[in-house]
Formats: sequence, C-alpha cells, structure tokens
Amino acid sequence: MDRRVAQGLSPRGRSGRPTTTAAVASAGLGLGLALIALFVYSLSKPHRFYDHFEWQAEAFLEGKAAIRYPVEASGSSPGNAFFQDVMEVPSDDGIRRAIIPFPPLPAVVLLPFVAAWGRDADGQAIFAIIGAIDVAIAWWLLGLLPIRAWIRFLGTLFFGFGTVFWYAAQRGTTWYQAHVLAAGLGMLAVGLAIKSDRDAAFDEDELPERSSGSHSGRLAGLGRRAIEAVDGRQFVAGILFGLACTSRLTMVFAAPFFLLVGPGASWQRRGLSAALGAAIPLAALVIYNVVSTGDPFNPAYQHLYRLEAGFYTPLGYNLDWGIEDPRYLPRNVGIMLFSTPVLAPDIVPAALGTGERLCTDPGAVRGLFDDACPVALPRDIGMSVLLVSPGYVLAWPALRRLWGRSRLVTGAGLAVVLISIVNLMHFSQGWVQFGYRFSNDFVPWALILVALGATRIRSRWAIAVAVVLVVASVAVNLWGVIWGNLLGW
Repeated sequence: MDRRVAQGLSPRGRSGRPTTTAAVASAGLGLGLALIALFVYSLSKPHRFYDHFEWQAEAFLEGKAAIRYPVEASGSSPGNAFFQDVMEVPSDDGIRRAIIPFPPLPAVVLLPFVAAWGRDADGQAIFAIIGAIDVAIAWWLLGLLPIRAWIRFLGTLFFGFGTVFWYAAQRGTTWYQAHVLAAGLGMLAVGLAIKSDRDAAFDEDELPERSSGSHSGRLAGLGRRAIEAVDGRQFVAGILFGLACTSRLTMVFAAPFFLLVGPGASWQRRGLSAALGAAIPLAALVIYNVVSTGDPFNPAYQHLYRLEAGFYTPLGYNLDWGIEDPRYLPRNVGIMLFSTPVLAPDIVPAALGTGERLCTDPGAVRGLFDDACPVALPRDIGMSVLLVSPGYVLAWPALRRLWGRSRLVTGAGLAVVLISIVNLMHFSQGWVQFGYRFSNDFVPWALILVALGATRIRSRWAIAVAVVLVVASVAVNLWGVIWGNLLGW
C-alpha cells in the first residue's frame, strides 16, 4: 500500500495548509452547521422518560454502582418502575437497587448536570447539544481529507441529517445517548489518526538517530527507545477510541483501522501506540464491572437477553442461542439491507390508538403524515440502511478503486465490515427504532468512505446524482423523525 493515507489523493502538506482567513471561515461554517443541527435536534425532540443514565449518575453521586429501582412515579417524576433493562441486585443500604447493562460513560458525562439539578436534569437536551457538537466534529474530520469543499459540506449534511444519527440526537434517550457520545469520540479518534498520519508522511525518519555509547548510555538508550516506540499522537487517538468503546462496546472491532492509519513508520508502532491508549479506558471499564458486579462482563446483559428472548420470540429471538450467535445473521442481514416500510397499512399500531382498521372508506385519501390513513409507516424492527440513507451508495467508488491501495480506505472498510458482522450476530437489532440505529456504530468510518467515494465523481450528471442521494437521505430521515414522534417511539 502507498505510504500516504490515500493513494491517488494528494494530501495537503505543510505548504498546503489553509490561510488564517480560510481557517476562520471554515471554523465559522462548521459552527453554523452545528447551530443549525442544535436547532433541528431540539425542535424535533420528543419528551421521553427512558433515562437510565440519569439514574446511574445519581447512583454514582450516592457512591453506588446500582440505581434505585423500582421507583414509582411521583409528581412530575415518572419514576423508573417501568424499566425493563435492569437486573435487581442485593443492597446494603436498605434501598432496593438494580444494575443496568450499558457501559457507564454517558452517565459519567451527566454527572455534573445531575449533581446540579438532580432528576430534573434534561438528558435529552444535553445529548442534543452533544449531537450538534458531533456535527462540528464531522465537519472537522472531513476537512482533513483531500476532498473538494462541496463534498465536505455535503458529507457533513449527510451525517447530521441524512443518517439515523438525526433520529438518535433528537431522541436522546438511553440507547441513543450512547450512540451520540460514541460517534463523536470515534470521529475524534479517527480524525486525529488521519491528521497525524498526514503530517508524519512528510518526515523521512520519524525516530531520531541513535548512537552507541557507554554501558549506562546504552541502558538509557534502551529506555528512550522503549518510550519512542510509542507515538504520542496515536496514543491519544487510542484513548479517544477506547472511550468511544466504553459508550458502545461493538466499536472496539474497528481496532484494525488504527493498525493501518496513524503516525508511525510501521503498522506495529501504530498498533502498539493505539492499543496502549485504548487499554486505559477499556481496562477501567473491566475494573468497574468487576468491582460493581463481580464479573468482568456485566451480567445484566445475559439477564436482559433471557428476558427479551422469552418475550419476543415472534421477532426471532431464541433462548437456545447465545447473545452473539451467527445463527442470527440471516434474519438480521434481512433487516439491515432489505427491510422496507409498511406500505398502505390497514391496522393502526398500538402506540397510535385502538388498533381499529384504517381507511375503511374506499374513497379515503391517504396522507404522508396522516395518522388515521397513512401512505406508509416505518417498520419498528428496523429498515434497510441503504433505503434510509441512500447516500451510503457513494462509498462504492472509493471501495472499488482504492481497496487494498489506500490504507485509509482499506482501514475504514474493514472497520465498517467488522462492526457490522458483530452487530448482525447480536440477538436484537435495536428494536424499537427508526431505520437501523446500529449503523451509528460504524458511521465515523463510513463517512470517510462516502466522502472519498464522492471525490472520485467527475461528470456533471454524477455530481447531480450524488446531490440527489444526499437530499433523498435527508428527506427519508425527516419522514422517519416525524413518524417516530407520532408513533411515540
């Protein structure tokens, strides 16, 4: 593979850095996009009560790992007695408690807000703000790639409004908080690796020359070489990547990306540096699990699996299979790639009302957002990622032309594939949801492929097609956000 991050695409060198004026204009545009995202995410935000991480933050402030549960509704507080994603555990303080199966980083983020406002802290609003910051991070990430300005702008719009990240950021409940936090941290890790790789490409020798000397000098040299074997920039990228994994565990399978992309004269140095950085938050997670549950892997996962598998066998869950099982692949691939909306539905979903038949009058006219007689409804088990975000098709030119030739494209492609395979073996695919929410796990890498694929486009008609694909993605996600709120998801 070429030593550069993307063969055939000339990275901007030191002499190609933007001027101060251009940098200020770029930062201003990125801020503007983030503010637009914040307005949209806040405007479309429904009020929901799935706030496991706020309860978890409260428990941390009490010096406990287990949340208070069950707590009945009182006054304006909905309580948490309706939570399913919990496992009751013995308590030593006379208060009934339970553990939740989710990695705790979102709760850590909420700590200062819960400390200030208690259960009145609005986690949805906080994560809508974080989602808007993620849009600015996407703008920064795409600015590191050798792409044209219109592709950078289009790619940022695609991420913020043309993928299910929009649904996640405006929903802002437990599962989506984890996605929003992990996506931003993942993009920061990927961006730092790309930037450091690009900058290091201009250094002929990344390690200083070493000379032999006295015995003590040689010992000192060995210590120095051990330190120099770790690249500080890739180490920080690894920390950010590890933090992302402590929000969404499946992102850890993108690790091969950091073997291929980042500073360092070899894949061994890149990998060692990133692994040492990622090991810090991941080791902290394992220690937290052991201290809080006595197990390196949170036992609430298995509890949740047996609970849901027993209830939802019509969805294909099977108690005889594991939480991660390749036998789930055929069904889940069908959801990820081929699931479609419910067209001209005859029955009202339970969340909408009574379950009576729709459109009984032969002359009834169906409406796009008519909850009495809709044209189509999103399917709650999930829908095809290519149908919901057709802009992902733009990744194909990069994969077709640069796979195996560009470390960046190969690394990003491997990350998307490996994360997808692990998620597809999972017993649940994110139900209830709009679109395919697990795609948020690989979006930091897929976004790179979309941008580099779009930059291969040359003809006017192909550019027009690219724009149409992104606009269609935004339109479909707008439809999904509206219907998700109408359906009470």
